Amino acid sequence: MRGLLTIAHLTVHEARRRKILLAMLILGLAFLSLFATGFHFINKSLEAEKKMPPQQRRFVLSNAVLAGFYAVNFLMIMTAVLTPVDTVSGEIDSGVIQTLATKPIHRSEILLGKWLGFFIVLLMYLTLMIGGILLVVRIIGKFVPPNVGTGVSLMLLEGTLLLTLSIAGGTRLSTITNGVMVFGLYGLAFIGGWMEQIGTLVGNSTTRYIGILASLVVPSESLWQLAAYHMQPPLMRDLHLTPFSPASVPSHFMVIWAAAYTAVALGIALWQFQKRNL
Repeated sequence: MRGLLTIAHLTVHEARRRKILLAMLILGLAFLSLFATGFHFINKSLEAEKKMPPQQRRFVLSNAVLAGFYAVNFLMIMTAVLTPVDTVSGEIDSGVIQTLATKPIHRSEILLGKWLGFFIVLLMYLTLMIGGILLVVRIIGKFVPPNVGTGVSLMLLEGTLLLTLSIAGGTRLSTITNGVMVFGLYGLAFIGGWMEQIGTLVGNSTTRYIGILASLVVPSESLWQLAAYHMQPPLMRDLHLTPFSPASVPSHFMVIWAAAYTAVALGIALWQFQKRNL
């Protein structure tokens, strides 16, 4: 356990040394500044409409917040995939991992420590972005979206799943191949999720089942759809008033499947790393 925590600390320190954390902070603050500016003018326009019903104002603000969450979700996915994409393959090629492997520390502790370190980085990034959006909408619009805890937990699980796939791929593939593979899997999940939604809306069961099958192969998009479903007013989601209101709501079984999927991917990564020649 001590070796695992040491590797996790070194991983976070390396991210700071390579200015990854600094870039995330600067670009995150730039995103939040842009969002706050846009949200301010949206709220100002709504306040000018004296006859607008409170429920309609709530719908508009909720849609703006969900658009911000959607952007954060995509940025989180890029962070989850790109930050660890060369953590194994790149360090094997550079000889760094061989130095670690000669120390009195198990290979499993090396890999799990790196996974934990990048998970901490991902958690810090998601906390900054989601916390910033919630602070902006609370101060400017006096608005808080519903079920934020549930939605953010699902987004974090989505990021963790793709983070784990990126690390697992690095145990066998080159850095570029690994990045292409994980983004390709995410693309498969993304188009599958939309096929499921469109198939449900037009009543085409074949298209819907193809989308569900793609979501089972990689359940990342289903987690976002379920998160978006929870983080909007019930009337708004039930009437499908926005693109963020899923017509086909993923079941909670998909959350269990995604968690198990992540655990299995991590197990495969450990197994592959144990048997790989360094």
